[in-house]
Amino acid sequence: MTPSGLFDAARFERLRRERSLALGTPLVCTATTGSTSDDALAAARVGAPHGMTFVTDYQSAGRGRRGRSWIAPAGECLLFSVVLKLPFDLEALPVISLVAGLAARATIAHHLAERSERSPSSRTAAVGVKWPNDVWVGDRKIAGVLVEAQMNGAALACVVVGIGVNVTVTHFPNTLGTTATSLSLEGGAASREELLADVLLGLERRSHLLLRGDRAALLDELRAHDVLLGRRVRVEAVTGVAAGIDEEGRLCVRVEGGTVTPVRTGTVELLP
Repeated sequence: MTPSGLFDAARFERLRRERSLALGTPLVCTATTGSTSDDALAAARVGAPHGMTFVTDYQSAGRGRRGRSWIAPAGECLLFSVVLKLPFDLEALPVISLVAGLAARATIAHHLAERSERSPSSRTAAVGVKWPNDVWVGDRKIAGVLVEAQMNGAALACVVVGIGVNVTVTHFPNTLGTTATSLSLEGGAASREELLADVLLGLERRSHLLLRGDRAALLDELRAHDVLLGRRVRVEAVTGVAAGIDEEGRLCVRVEGGTVTPVRTGTVELLP
């Protein structure tokens, strides 16, 4: 047994073996670090193998897209990064972020559904993917994804996928109190070890779909769980109604006049 609040690497290894996971090994587990993604990128530069995973109880310099900080109380979030050495094209990076989001979404939805089965009278808000890299329950963020590439000249050497999930957080800073949630706040219960094993399994399966060129299945899943679909949005200089996500991972926005404009990157603002 590990001390209360610490990630149990031995338990995770049992779960990994039960799922026959290629990801999640070797595992580097720390009580604290600056950033698991920085750790994974540094390891990748010196030959880290495919599947090597870094998990921590606390990040002092966790970050999301565009350098935004990720606030995570010690032991209350699943914080990890995994090295993927698969023959992805560089153009696939935006899709990989969404694939990781789908894996996290499915895991969170599964554990919230288990809560509903135990308590049929309880109702859970829909769990969806918010382009380009978040998972929401209703209109509140429960998880975030950060995908970073390591290049070998002009070629993609590897991808590091970092994911943070709010697990047992019950109090957020004032600035996040109305926009964030956690598995516990939504009535769910799962250990970080279970969540990591399940997210990695989902990521592994969806990554192989992407490698096989089966984007249709991934796009169908995205359409079913796209929280922006049909909502008025502003993305950088583009304003209109979100009309889905295309096969390149771009957000499609239907602007005034009916023209659909694909947006490759940007911050989404929901409009009334």
